[in-house]
Amino acid sequence: MVRIPVGYWAYQKFDDPYVQGAAPYVDLAIGWARQTGLKVTIDLHGGPGSQNGYDNSGHNGTVGWGTGITVADTRAVIQQIANKYARPSYQDVVVAIQLLNEPLASKISGGTDVVVQFSKDGYGDVRDISDTPVVIHDAFQQGTFWNGILTAPDAQGVIIDHHEYQIFTDELVGLSPEEHVQKVCSNAATYAANVNHWVIVGEWSAAMTDCAAALNGYGVGSRWEGSYFGNPRATGRSCGNINFIETWNSTTIQTTKRYIEAQLDVYIQQTNGFVFWNFKTEASPEWDLFRLLDHPDKIFPNLKGRVSSSICS
Repeated sequence: MVRIPVGYWAYQKFDDPYVQGAAPYVDLAIGWARQTGLKVTIDLHGGPGSQNGYDNSGHNGTVGWGTGITVADTRAVIQQIANKYARPSYQDVVVAIQLLNEPLASKISGGTDVVVQFSKDGYGDVRDISDTPVVIHDAFQQGTFWNGILTAPDAQGVIIDHHEYQIFTDELVGLSPEEHVQKVCSNAATYAANVNHWVIVGEWSAAMTDCAAALNGYGVGSRWEGSYFGNPRATGRSCGNINFIETWNSTTIQTTKRYIEAQLDVYIQQTNGFVFWNFKTEASPEWDLFRLLDHPDKIFPNLKGRVSSSICS
């Protein structure tokens, strides 16, 4: 299954500087997926005003989603997406619609109350068309927060999406490879245990560093090297041997394989599915599925016939 992120401006503009033109390529991607037997989730990745203040929402800095008419505008876009892609004629390939990527409830005016109400309303917008499954990001809350919200018998086909990264604080970047592995094993309880929804890990990667180009923002630097904006310090570490897989030594290869295997064990055994971010990058092999699969050491394993590594046992 391929998760396709798209900004709201692909379908409707709201007094913003963004350029339209992505929507026809979503159609092309769906056509290619149909031809090759792949399935697709359409993910509204950027909401009006920014739902998290991250550049992946289309706007870096302030969080404006949840104020004014931004939620209503978002629903208008979801209605357009659902009115086309939730139709039975697309259900052979479009297997889910994600209402909004990574709403950061702690920064949103109205907090989780606004996110929950939007999720209920967006679910209803999709259900007005069909029974296509609806994906809701966990809003950076523990999985059990969503118990009792959009559950059976009042709601069907709701999936909670958790994103698992261990690189966006100094503490996480400072973990040793084995500590990263142990955190993968232990952290699953916070998002997957005792949850009465389907749970997926809709984003994860092989990254134990934040070295990927512009990952933290354009020109911001990295915590790994100690060049992160506003917090410069000497770490003695370099991204130079991270961003090019040809330079990886045997230790990097083996620790990355182990980190991936631990994640696969957890996601296969304790969740209902997972989506690696992403298929392909210009460099940044920690995030590049093709490079990891095609490496002679098979850093990312072939999932067909894979046997659990028992790393978390």
